[in-house]
Amino acid sequence: MRVEPEPILEPRVDGLLSDVLAEPERLSAMVEALGSPLNVVVPERMAANAEHYRDVYRRHRLSGRTYFAHKANRSSAFIRCLVAGQCGVDVASLGELRHVLAAGFPGDRIMATGPKDAEFLWLAAQVGAVVNADSSEELEELAGIAARFGTAPVRVMIRLSGFDSAGVPILSRPSRFGVHARELDATLDLLDKYRDTLRLLGVSYHLDTTGVEEKALALEGCLLAMHRALTRGFAPTAIDIGGGFGVNYLADREQWERYTTELGSAVLGRRPAMTWQNHGYGLHAEAGTVRGTLGVYPAYREIVGARYLDELLSWKSSSLGRSLATLLLENLYDLYIEPGRGLTDQCGLTLARVVEVRTTHAGDTLVRVAANSRDISAESHAVLMDPVLLPERPGVATGVYLTGNLCLEDDFITRRRVTLPRTPVPGDLLAFVNTAGYFMDFAADHALMQPTARTAAVFRDAGGWSWCLDEQYWPGKGSRS
Repeated sequence: MRVEPEPILEPRVDGLLSDVLAEPERLSAMVEALGSPLNVVVPERMAANAEHYRDVYRRHRLSGRTYFAHKANRSSAFIRCLVAGQCGVDVASLGELRHVLAAGFPGDRIMATGPKDAEFLWLAAQVGAVVNADSSEELEELAGIAARFGTAPVRVMIRLSGFDSAGVPILSRPSRFGVHARELDATLDLLDKYRDTLRLLGVSYHLDTTGVEEKALALEGCLLAMHRALTRGFAPTAIDIGGGFGVNYLADREQWERYTTELGSAVLGRRPAMTWQNHGYGLHAEAGTVRGTLGVYPAYREIVGARYLDELLSWKSSSLGRSLATLLLENLYDLYIEPGRGLTDQCGLTLARVVEVRTTHAGDTLVRVAANSRDISAESHAVLMDPVLLPERPGVATGVYLTGNLCLEDDFITRRRVTLPRTPVPGDLLAFVNTAGYFMDFAADHALMQPTARTAAVFRDAGGWSWCLDEQYWPGKGSRS
């Protein structure tokens, strides 16, 4: 069968990232100076994204705070940008906590989440951060630390999971994090014992799902849990619903629908393979039928980010009879959110230099770049989108596999054949767009002693845009020119 270029998955690009990509010569010079791969971040866009979430709060007349999920990106420029605004920050390790304190975050704008050791708990208690607890054992340890060192009562939240639905059952997926909703009373008993050292601020959830219905069920459960805490003599004031509001990565819905349809046909053998060794992303052929579940992120989504939050808050509770926003407002509860991916939308890209282009004995074109799948981990996070080939030159569209610089069979930047507008040559750049949320440094390491990406921050100035090293960025950069 003749191999045709695959359907394209054009990335959505807007704002300052569009201006940056329009100057490939400058990007090439940056890579020459700082190495490949190179991460580029746009702090000012994060501030704009945060304001979109605040607009939703204003629309529903709610109070509360947005906490940036630091684990999504290590950039100091992002953290410093947020310090200058109204956002808080969610830290999930001792290292992240130390990072945000050094950037200027006060303790009362910090939320400590994730697995915590004694050192993490100690510093969080010392600086007055909110501790979002995953278990009774964690609360016990925190109470002991606070009593031993005589700190002020530590504000805590109880992370809940395993919510039950009334009426038609809604699947609430199991989680290794949090206290099961049915164990709330036992946890409140524990907090009652430690009233001198721990102060219950509220309850929370964080679900690994894109489903609004499942998140609405969890928010209903949190509202009921708050009522239960009130009847026990506590005075909780806040509900934290985590993040997971999503990002739309692609420019065109039809491209996404065509690609996923064609992938099913390829798995069945009705068209040439679209992926390395006909990898099906969770799909497989069985007796002439596609089986399994397509295990990829819905890369084209219209309801994401602040719009997703608005839809969730507008959801009418079947058991409580009013919208979730109305219920929060009636009870005067603060709403906390922890977006990571959502706050970093259109806030960065990763550049990689093309090192080698070769053809295998089977006729496949392999393009090796000076980076690896840990530096650019979009596909390992199940997000499929094409890179931008720089510079733009005339040519014939061609399908290629993008491989990395590790001596590992599975070091593919893309397991799918990517359609590029022309065949790349060594020295070209590939720009992987919208990588700031988890894709540029979440998994990066020094495997095989390969260098990890340095990070540059770009910002607008009178001449268009300028850049500096990430660690040299401070709020107001560019405004003085």
